[in-house]
Amino acid sequence: MREFILYSRRGRTDNKFRNLREAGRLDVLYQCLLFAFFTSGAIRRNVTFHGVLGGPPKPPLCITVDGSTLRNVRTDERTWEEILRKVLSGEPHQGITIHKKSLQDLVRNKENLFALEEKGEDAFKTSFGEDPTFVLGDQVGLPKKDEEFVLRFGRKISLGKRPYLAATCVDIINYLADLQRVS
Repeated sequence: MREFILYSRRGRTDNKFRNLREAGRLDVLYQCLLFAFFTSGAIRRNVTFHGVLGGPPKPPLCITVDGSTLRNVRTDERTWEEILRKVLSGEPHQGITIHKKSLQDLVRNKENLFALEEKGEDAFKTSFGEDPTFVLGDQVGLPKKDEEFVLRFGRKISLGKRPYLAATCVDIINYLADLQRVS
């Protein structure tokens, strides 16, 4: 199983928002979900995505989306806004769960862990191995102490010297993992 972890410093941990952009940039989470799961006409069933929300009122909160069980979704932002609002209010949605977990809780027992960072190893020359987990930050990036913690269990990889949008990083990593035939 291929995993992505997005750390969203300001992502709201309740359903009290007008739209995703004003919800601590949950629009970044939505965009990453699109690139993590959707291909032309199908959903990637071999992907799990964790969005760690660090915003008010009760951080941290982890939204986990499991591609193997995900159902009743589309690619439009309105649909995902409704789904996120629903699960953040405590209602269920097939393939999506909420946990009270921090980034450190999620990475603690991972074996094939990669943190995306401009100064890392060249991702295009890196073998991901089986069941890789990729950690990335939102538009602000990972807090220093969390990045240091992640690097105790994994290593940095880079998509290049320029910073890319988080969703673009997810898309490129999926492409590279597909080329390597990584699950």
